[in-house]
Amino acid sequence: MWAPLSDYTFQIVAAGTMLLGLATGVTGTFAVLRKESLIGDGLSHASFPGVVLAFMLLAVKDLEILLAGAAAASLLCMALIAATVRYTKVKFDAALATFLAAFFGTGMMLMTYVQHTDNPNQAGLSKFIFGQAATMLARDVQITAAVAALILLLAVVFWKELKLVAFDVDFARSLRLPVKLTQTVYGLMLVASIIIGLQSVGAILMSSLLIAPAVAARQWTDNLGTMAVLAGLIGAVSCGVGTYASAVVSGLPTGPAIVVAASLVVVASLLFAPGRGMIARYHVRREARRRWKEGDIDVGAN
Repeated sequence: MWAPLSDYTFQIVAAGTMLLGLATGVTGTFAVLRKESLIGDGLSHASFPGVVLAFMLLAVKDLEILLAGAAAASLLCMALIAATVRYTKVKFDAALATFLAAFFGTGMMLMTYVQHTDNPNQAGLSKFIFGQAATMLARDVQITAAVAALILLLAVVFWKELKLVAFDVDFARSLRLPVKLTQTVYGLMLVASIIIGLQSVGAILMSSLLIAPAVAARQWTDNLGTMAVLAGLIGAVSCGVGTYASAVVSGLPTGPAIVVAASLVVVASLLFAPGRGMIARYHVRREARRRWKEGDIDVGAN
């Protein structure tokens, strides 16, 4: 069971995925607080046609170029969603669902076209749908580390602005804070987090890794700073556990294993977290009923 820990390939993949989990945990904190948990789903699906288009236009399969195409497609999708919500009567959820389906459908159509061409380099493009962490190289980990460091730096530099905009945009405007700049930074953090996870987790499952650590962390604390740190740690540990499980169990894909690990943490947090956990709340309600029956609680006063 301990053999994978000394394997170089496992160490590379684990380092890359854990850095990814750290970055997505911090970014997902703000997505959850802004009640925009589904935005990650839309942007991750929207990134896929960018990958295929980058390959079609440049005929190369360099990771940097493919990820640049994915980032461009995600940013375009975000801009279209924002413009639709701002200039039409279409609500955010409807715009998100519309562009999510349109972009991902376009990506699948382009992928089908590429697969019927004679270009042998097209093999492996489909890994960006479900992820294939085992193909990560040391260079890929370096890219992930650089982007993760940028995400964390933006979170630290714009911490006050991100916090205020997440809770109350109007109050942030009244303080003359750069709301538009902050929202742009938040969008860049989202896109960057999703892009670096395409290779290991894939476009379909990436949204789960973005949101699950933050949801789990929210059950344990009411402090935003603590929540962000805890979400980053949960994301990193979930990625490490999922990567290890895929290395031990033959045929187990890394991306789904990571998402399952993060989901188990969410379930445990929902059940056992003090104060917010279902078990803790059950005991509070049971104690309240007991005290009411014994006459210790004045219902009229409540």
